[in-house]
Amino acid sequence: MDIAKIFGGFVNNLVIENQTNIESRFATITKRLNLDFYGLNSNTENGIYIGSYGRNTAINGVSDLDIIFELPSELYYQYNNRVGNKQSQLLQDVRNSISKTYSQSKVRGDGQVVVVEFKSDFIEVCPAFKETDNSFTYPDSNYGGSWKKTNPLPEAKAILELDKTSKSNLVNLCRIARAWKNKNGVKINGLLIDTFAYNFIKQNSYYATLGFDKYDEFVQGFFYYLKELDSNRKFWFAPGSNQKVYKKKSNFSSKAKKAYNLISEAIKNNESKTVYEIWRRVFGSQFPYPREIKELSLNFTNKEEFIEDKYPINIKNFLSIDCEVTQAGFRVGLLKEMVLLKKNKNLRFFIKQTDVSQPYEILWKVKNEGKLAYERGVHRGQIISSNLNGTDRTENSTFEGSHFVECYLIKDGFCVARDRIDVPILNG
Repeated sequence: MDIAKIFGGFVNNLVIENQTNIESRFATITKRLNLDFYGLNSNTENGIYIGSYGRNTAINGVSDLDIIFELPSELYYQYNNRVGNKQSQLLQDVRNSISKTYSQSKVRGDGQVVVVEFKSDFIEVCPAFKETDNSFTYPDSNYGGSWKKTNPLPEAKAILELDKTSKSNLVNLCRIARAWKNKNGVKINGLLIDTFAYNFIKQNSYYATLGFDKYDEFVQGFFYYLKELDSNRKFWFAPGSNQKVYKKKSNFSSKAKKAYNLISEAIKNNESKTVYEIWRRVFGSQFPYPREIKELSLNFTNKEEFIEDKYPINIKNFLSIDCEVTQAGFRVGLLKEMVLLKKNKNLRFFIKQTDVSQPYEILWKVKNEGKLAYERGVHRGQIISSNLNGTDRTENSTFEGSHFVECYLIKDGFCVARDRIDVPILNG
């Protein structure tokens, strides 16, 4: 595999393609709010990109855009002197303003922001008041209402400055890590991803100037760094602002270990034609796979479906699946606890744990791989529904080979959680 060519293509695939559409919506919302809160006809003033887009670390297919709209400072005192949940009142006034323009879209308050929902993405607008130190005070309507502070501008500046001295490797790494997050269902927020990438390059100057020809080594080093972080640590400090970024209930540590092992395997088997499949297990379909090589693979089928082609990806929740193995009505064990799985077993795939709140839709993908799947033409790989109790998926270990099952949770039109379990079936 030509490392420089493939990773150069991978990084290029992650660049946002719908930037014009994003900027058009930003301008429309900013203009409406300027008219209503300033009497000003401007589609740029007082609006600020924040979040991953503001830090230039978002990737193609990004489903959420974060905006701060700076309100006139005198309004803070007006709202703060009101009776009741003044923060909720402010959010409702901003919601009512945006609804004048987006009357056909769902516009709702959501604790600290106003959310404008579209078919395949959404925008979160945070009304805020700028402080003398360039931080912002914003409303939190939860638990009766309160004012909170955020400081996103120094974070974006710190990312930009280190990226300039690292041959764009910092931003590239932030985007690559997001591809891993989306492919593997990693519950981790964007600022924590960027904080990890920033600290990795800051602490390891060797990686700061590597070219694409060393990007396999680059990402291997990052995931080694990630898997070795203290899994009991609760927060890290964001670059620039020094704000605490909480891990919460993230599963990044265990997922990083799996990614590191796969990357190490891919590097070891770089000359193999199946090496692309290993890389794609880490980074998904945005990782290049030359068509002339892919179509010769025993695992290729043009009937395979990918969840990102059906739903926008917004991984913000945790999901863990397992499989109960039975034979002749007797329970053999759970697949994740077994060393070997033989043929002619009944398999029940189920959700072991998730923090996604009901209601949600459960979808599955069952993929058969290896020589027998190729010879019999039974790769499968389509996105399918549960076939037991509306939640579980039952299958049989019919023939040997490397198989896998993926599960996806769809909520409000977005894939918010996913997990995969490998099903290696042996003869006998």
